[in-house]
Amino acid sequence: MVWSGTWVAERLGVELAGGAGDGPEGGETLRDLLGLALRRNPKRAHLLVSNILGKHVPQHPGLVYGTGVALGERVRTLLGPDVARALVLGYAETATGLGHAVADGVRDAPYLHSTRRPVPGVARAGGFEESHSHATSHLLLPEDPEAFAGDGPLVLVDDEFSTGNTVLNTIRALHERYPRSWYVIVALVDMRSAADRGRLAEFAAEIGARVDLIALASGTVVLPEGVLEKGQALVAEYEAGAAGAAAAGAGESRAASGASGAAVPGRSVTRVDLGWPEGLPDGGRHGFTPAHRARLETALPGMAATLAAELGGAGNVLVLGFEELMYAPLRLAGELERILPAPAEVRYSTTTRSPVLAVDDPGYAIRTRLVFPAHDTAAFPAGEGDETGETGGGRDAGHGDGRGDRYAYNVAGGGFDAVVAVVDSLADSAELHAPDGLLARLAAHVPRVVLAVVPTYLPASATPPASHLPPPTNHPERQEHPMLPEPLRGPAFSSYAADEVGWLLQDLSDVELEAPTEEREEAIQSGGAHYAESLPVEYQPSEQYQELFKAALETSAARIARAVGTVTESVLAERSPHPVLVSLARAGTPVGVLMRRWAQHRHGLDLPHYAVSIVRGRGIDANAVRWLAAHHDPADVVFVDGWTGKGAITRELADALRAFEGFDPEIAVLADPGGCVRTYGTREDFLIPSACLNSTVSGLISRTVLRSDLVGPDDFHGAKYYRELAGADVSGLFLDSVAARFDEVVPAVDAEVKELLSADRAPTWEGWAAVERISEEYGIHDVNLVKPGVGETTRVLLRRVPWKILARTGAGADLHHVRLLAGQRGVPVEEVEGLPYTCVGLIHPRFTRGATGADGTAVAAR
Repeated sequence: MVWSGTWVAERLGVELAGGAGDGPEGGETLRDLLGLALRRNPKRAHLLVSNILGKHVPQHPGLVYGTGVALGERVRTLLGPDVARALVLGYAETATGLGHAVADGVRDAPYLHSTRRPVPGVARAGGFEESHSHATSHLLLPEDPEAFAGDGPLVLVDDEFSTGNTVLNTIRALHERYPRSWYVIVALVDMRSAADRGRLAEFAAEIGARVDLIALASGTVVLPEGVLEKGQALVAEYEAGAAGAAAAGAGESRAASGASGAAVPGRSVTRVDLGWPEGLPDGGRHGFTPAHRARLETALPGMAATLAAELGGAGNVLVLGFEELMYAPLRLAGELERILPAPAEVRYSTTTRSPVLAVDDPGYAIRTRLVFPAHDTAAFPAGEGDETGETGGGRDAGHGDGRGDRYAYNVAGGGFDAVVAVVDSLADSAELHAPDGLLARLAAHVPRVVLAVVPTYLPASATPPASHLPPPTNHPERQEHPMLPEPLRGPAFSSYAADEVGWLLQDLSDVELEAPTEEREEAIQSGGAHYAESLPVEYQPSEQYQELFKAALETSAARIARAVGTVTESVLAERSPHPVLVSLARAGTPVGVLMRRWAQHRHGLDLPHYAVSIVRGRGIDANAVRWLAAHHDPADVVFVDGWTGKGAITRELADALRAFEGFDPEIAVLADPGGCVRTYGTREDFLIPSACLNSTVSGLISRTVLRSDLVGPDDFHGAKYYRELAGADVSGLFLDSVAARFDEVVPAVDAEVKELLSADRAPTWEGWAAVERISEEYGIHDVNLVKPGVGETTRVLLRRVPWKILARTGAGADLHHVRLLAGQRGVPVEEVEGLPYTCVGLIHPRFTRGATGADGTAVAAR
């Protein structure tokens, strides 16, 4: 096969040489990765054209994405434990997709790319210059104003290093505002000269930071004397020839290398609705988190299936991205490549600002080009970015950022049966659909053109562009409700990892909410306060109790793993193949995390998981439900809790969701001893160790708070993050101990799920009937003071003023911790024959401040 740099090498004498120590294989490796082309440029006539970037040369999307992910995995290994504090930054426009793929390989780090598209209303976190490019200014516009505030490693991703100037400018600009001690540079190829390499090392020493470099290959470009002048002459000669051919050929003044033309009569453009998830960013312009990636992974199969259905029997398909919009089209192309049956072939590339000479020769990297007007002009104020003239030598050097010509290379003559053009909604403009626009240019050369539009993501602070099109619709709730914030995530809020759960709560950590248990109980029972208006003082377990917890965890981990597997497989089989887990904070949250881990471990699924507040007598957090509806299909939402008692929260949820369309109110629980739900892991009433403790087994998060002076009509409910209890935190220990038993319980889970799916699992509400009976038998006359089951009984002992504990005769190890807590609080444990639960906790009825856990004062004071 002819190397795609042969044409330039033969005419200009340009060579690619492997780096020091690479041997003769180094040059061959570079030839696999790079071709050569020419462009009009006063500083550098040659252009290195990547064969695996997916920008100028259509390539298999699996190779493009896999290369970036592999580089990211190398970064993850290098960073070690610091990976959780890292931020990945990609360069516009060429490396936005590569940087995002690297971030996917790093896995735990958020991603941001620089941009040349201004977004009014979004504060600039910084910017820098690309010295060898005409279009120089890079803007940094993260939605999170604190994105660069940390001191963790900064990973900078570019497609190539030629001089190192771009990276040096970036580090200098950012280091002045956000100094840090570690930078990691990632590229496909490192082509710096020895002098440039030394300059970067000197700069790193100057600022006192560590700088590491990761690249697929390294080498240098050997340039003979006079190469610039020869290159400029060649460009002038061939451009003059192309212009003459265009003038002679039906007046197509915008033709380039015979690759432009009017749309063929009878060919039309088909628009397809991808079903892009509401509120999901279209890329990294304003930031893209691991949680965003999880949402995208969940939605990709459905979106690709929609495209496949529209494409029908197309054999060779090109998915064409748009300038900085590289990642979304790449992931769509990759999924399409996976599902289309052989012999169909999928390739991926994107349009660009960069003008490059096209020469139809197999030894030249850019064989054809399509030329069309910019079509995202609504993003740029009039008069901005419409410069013309000779470009510099940068990767994106083009005629302005907002206006002027744009290009698609190697599409015409590529043998494609269909092209899927993917743009964001702001670029779905009149210019796109014009007779000389991109869609018409594509239709002139490809039989089928499909247009897929991804909603332009705008942060809440952004001012939508004024144009003839509606503004982007990723925040539909703006019309009726103020913009709700993104979920809180660890480590800023909770000790769980960021991708384990997003908390749809507001942080009340700095508010004094705790009250003595007896004081809270009196206020609650007298009607002076609701239980959700304050917090109990966090229980500090004794050493004996902590050892009991660890022992209980050791003996019950496999039992819990089996229940986790059973409920998760049931959800996947009956509710949704791509569910959105929404746990009821906080008892449901460890279960939601475990269900997510099971789906990932067993099926490779990254399920979105959020935690929301629900309050007995007050309902679910309506703003959290609105947020979910705006960002996900309500039909995919599955509410998750730890266990059922008498079913009060089950009924509360069903009542609350009547005001919202599309949500299934049935809860999936780990244990359903009350017979209140259809989707459960078990109906046994056994000890779930996460019930033994409060925040220290729930990510250090308090129970939720709903108080009118703290939670306004447009706020999420609140909660506290007890950072000061980190030394006693066993949240990770609980999760890891259960997850470690997943493999051994798979056979039992499969057998149990098969049996459950064919069984009658209709709720019996046996628990509610038992609670009503107990309430009357013990003279309480209030079912809210009867807490059935091991989990609820434990809560009574930890948070409320208990009166009595009823224990089923013969109950064993599942009650060790209950007996210990009862003894510490002076609460009698009464054994009862035939009790439908392992135990039941009775809250002291008619409580007054003088009562203690067992002295009967409150009863006597009736």
